[in-house]
Amino acid sequence: MPLPPLQESCPVSKPTDLPANFDRDAVMAQLALMHRIRAFELTAIAALKEGLVLGAIHPSIGQEGIAAGVVTQLRRDDILLSTHRGHGHTLAKGARSQAMMNELIGREGGCCSGKGGSMHIADFEVGMLGANGVVGANIVIAAGAAHAIKLKDEDKIVCCIFGDGAINRGPFMEGLNWAKVFGLPIVFVCEDNGFAATTRTESMTAGGGPAERAKALGLPSQTVDGNEVLSLTQIAKETFARVRATRQPEFLHVRTYRLTGHTASDPAAYRSAEEVEAKRADDPITRLQETLRVAGVAQATIAATEQAAFDEMNTVLATARDTPFPAPLNAYSDVQDIGNPQQDAY
Repeated sequence: MPLPPLQESCPVSKPTDLPANFDRDAVMAQLALMHRIRAFELTAIAALKEGLVLGAIHPSIGQEGIAAGVVTQLRRDDILLSTHRGHGHTLAKGARSQAMMNELIGREGGCCSGKGGSMHIADFEVGMLGANGVVGANIVIAAGAAHAIKLKDEDKIVCCIFGDGAINRGPFMEGLNWAKVFGLPIVFVCEDNGFAATTRTESMTAGGGPAERAKALGLPSQTVDGNEVLSLTQIAKETFARVRATRQPEFLHVRTYRLTGHTASDPAAYRSAEEVEAKRADDPITRLQETLRVAGVAQATIAATEQAAFDEMNTVLATARDTPFPAPLNAYSDVQDIGNPQQDAY
């Protein structure tokens, strides 16, 4: 069967443009996932304000469409790498919300034993190799994981998600170049929310942007509307199928918008309230809910999905709050001890 062709861009669909093969149950599942992601992050922000989270929270509120449209198209054994803004990607890959919340507040049962926190969540059981607090660092780690897959002749692929700010860092060129030179089965996904922390990325990025830089290194590249979940899902599905078949890297430049500040404590005074409100009316959850209404889904059903997400996360936080901290004796359980480096390391 021939693989689907690359698309240069993904046009924004109107809610009335339902595809002939529209799967209402599958789309409802994607909406439910996006509600779970948003509820998880709003609950995590509440936990931060309560003093339960020691450290920063980087919300992906407004960007849930990428988790729902891209990450859900991976197999469980495929490898995912994410950023410091990775809660949604991790949930979409199949990690348990309870283990994630326990991790955020440093309790027993956290997916990294309470030692990683928000920016370093990993869950190897679902193929989530890890988030990363260093901008762009996950790109070269992903290239390494893809190279290991090639050397082991496995059928898996790697998906590496990073922000638009990462394209101005060295690991971007190094990772993409390595993947292309060695022919690695990896999809690089630039989650472009328009900001590198508190700076508009376009003001600090020369040339044609993420996709053009990837093309310059020889990677097939597409620019996609990250808030249009139906189209994004199809493009991700086709891209993963091609990479799984060709064992060659590709690049997705996915445009979206971050509705919150860079962190939960950032008031985002570098942009107007009017700009944010205009974007809020066009966010992926709002768009998909309207699509489902056009498809005949009752507003009560949609509202029940959102309520179920908040009920889940309220329970998750309450359980995490009542869970003990790890025993102090376990502080060094994940640390490699090679002895005295002066005597034993060389």
